[in-house]
Amino acid sequence: MKRAVVLLSGGVDSTTTLAIALAEGYEAYALSFDYGQRHQIEVDAACRVANSIGAKGHRVAKIDMRIFGGSALTDDLDVPKKRSETEIAHGIPVTYVPARNTIFLAYALALAEAISAADIFLGVNAIDYSGYPDCRPGFIKAFETLANVGPKAGIEAGRFRIHAPLITLSKSEIISKAVELNVDLSLTHSCYDPSPDGLACAECDSCLLRLKGFREAGIEDPIRYAIK
Repeated sequence: MKRAVVLLSGGVDSTTTLAIALAEGYEAYALSFDYGQRHQIEVDAACRVANSIGAKGHRVAKIDMRIFGGSALTDDLDVPKKRSETEIAHGIPVTYVPARNTIFLAYALALAEAISAADIFLGVNAIDYSGYPDCRPGFIKAFETLANVGPKAGIEAGRFRIHAPLITLSKSEIISKAVELNVDLSLTHSCYDPSPDGLACAECDSCLLRLKGFREAGIEDPIRYAIK
């Protein structure tokens, strides 16, 4: 069976991406990160998802991106709340973590080379998203080029492929796809600033985009929120 590494954060997008990889016949090895993020609960969500969906393996890489700072997710900065759709759609927010997807993909590439996998999946999206530059098609294409000129396996076979199956889908389309694939979305976590008991805040950009997606898909969000 063909193998793939799937970046898994435990959110709706990465969970749906893992389900897609499995549906396409890949033996999927999930890779998550404990990178010093303020929302550590996402690692627990990733573990739940990997076990529920049936990933062949699941590894959690521990790295400390707090040493760089520069993001509300890794530094002592406030997470933006109650922003309008227009505000969310323009500019790069303070929740952007410097070079995060570049670093995560580098780890995924190392794992893929180690387990003889030719494919890497990640759930980036360039439609209903928070404006992160490392979620755009140009970045994905550039990293795939890098993947085939740097590692030994890439040079010898030129075989690495980076898959971003959600990149042109709206959040509602992603949620509908997850439901089509029988994904248990109650296991997922999206919030940037959850309460101490793990409830989503309902006010950060990620929560607002998630709620908008469920609303437009005509599906009830199965997770609990601190604010109704």
